[in-house]
Amino acid sequence: MQMILTLVLVVQLLSALAMIGLVLIQHGKGADMGASFGSGASGSLFGATGSANFLSRSTAACATIFFVCTLALGYLSGDRSREPSSGGSVLDQPVPSKPVVEQGAAAQFPGVASAPAAETAPAAAPAASGADAIPNK
Repeated sequence: MQMILTLVLVVQLLSALAMIGLVLIQHGKGADMGASFGSGASGSLFGATGSANFLSRSTAACATIFFVCTLALGYLSGDRSREPSSGGSVLDQPVPSKPVVEQGAAAQFPGVASAPAAETAPAAAPAASGADAIPNK
């Protein structure tokens, strides 16, 4: 099974690289205007319309191979027979319940020691700063 996944992945990567190369080789619709004034050789290898037809069909074939490999990888990687403990979806499994214990801050935060409310001291007044001594103009 692992060998099939590796083979499909290699075919997918090769088709993706070929598709990128084919898209980069193709010329846009505006390139024909420049070729008509003599700045390019539009009919060099496949003819004026043959190159666009050949390259576009090759790109479509690579795209088809790429999408078929993507679907195959998705189908093969979703195989649940390899996981014996899996009983289906995560939503089908029961939620583990834990008892809720409210013992103050010490129960919520293990490193914090809780102090009784009667022993808390009132907040001290802030120290006087030099900001009051600065005269306003």
